[in-house]
Amino acid sequence: MTVDGATGSEQVIFATGSYDHTIKIWQAHSGHCLRTVQHTESQVNALDITPDKYVIAAAGYQHIRMYDLGSNNPNPVINYEGVTKNVTGLGFQGEGKWMYTGGEDCSARIWDLRASSFQCQRIFQVSAPVNCVCLHPNQAELIVGDQSGLIHLWDLRSDHNEQLIPEAEASIQDIAIDPEGIYMAAVNNKGHCFVWALTGGIEEEPTRLNPRHKLEAHKRYALRCKFSPDSTLLVTTSADQTARVWKTMDFSEVQVLQHEAKRWVWDASFSGDSQYVFTASSDGVARLWNIATGTVERKYEGHQKAITALAFRDELPSAS
Repeated sequence: MTVDGATGSEQVIFATGSYDHTIKIWQAHSGHCLRTVQHTESQVNALDITPDKYVIAAAGYQHIRMYDLGSNNPNPVINYEGVTKNVTGLGFQGEGKWMYTGGEDCSARIWDLRASSFQCQRIFQVSAPVNCVCLHPNQAELIVGDQSGLIHLWDLRSDHNEQLIPEAEASIQDIAIDPEGIYMAAVNNKGHCFVWALTGGIEEEPTRLNPRHKLEAHKRYALRCKFSPDSTLLVTTSADQTARVWKTMDFSEVQVLQHEAKRWVWDASFSGDSQYVFTASSDGVARLWNIATGTVERKYEGHQKAITALAFRDELPSAS
């Protein structure tokens, strides 16, 4: 399924979150805004869509709000409270049974979505504000990146954790693992991208990280890194006004995506066929780029301030 044609577009959900305190749901293939949700209490720090595509979750200041994608209800259907400071990252277990979050309160949390209490089930405390959380495709290890430069590998099966510091005094901004569980990437506030080859992680065996590459990815602050659905590409975004696409075969640079607006690129997401990249920018515009040509195919305009978060799902829902 691609973002180009209307075929199966009911299955395609593209959402943007902004410092203007709104979330917009778009028709990905046309650029038409289907709905605007007011997220009045704070900016949107991160977005994700449940695997069944019924609900979108927004991370904000001291809360996570969940909105129903199947109705025009403007109010959140579920509120998760009890977090101090900003929630900086979130995502879902593969079958949508639980949600994980990270935040500036120096913690990562697991929330059981099937429980009626809406309380945090498990908490992993670290010594610095958490910037990012990433779930291994094995659904059993949560990787947490913090502002002190530590990467924590939290094994949810054993509760054991290990730590590494790829670069001293450099805040970890984002972490990604490719869908096949072969590579892990992390970007920091010095613009560097570190890549590890992963081994283990099967059954009870913990994942082991084997250093592979250090990329001088950006001249300034890096913000996000994401692998493509087919695991062949990695995109990194930065305050240097670019998104850069790398080939995972040798981590050579494939494409530099830069718009004449020259604003920070906050977030990125690949299309389901791995041929396009969505970007979110400080100029309040999301863009769809053709990776092969490096050109903008479509714009998503309507936000009044910086777009800081994207969420995109067009694969079929997983069977639970």
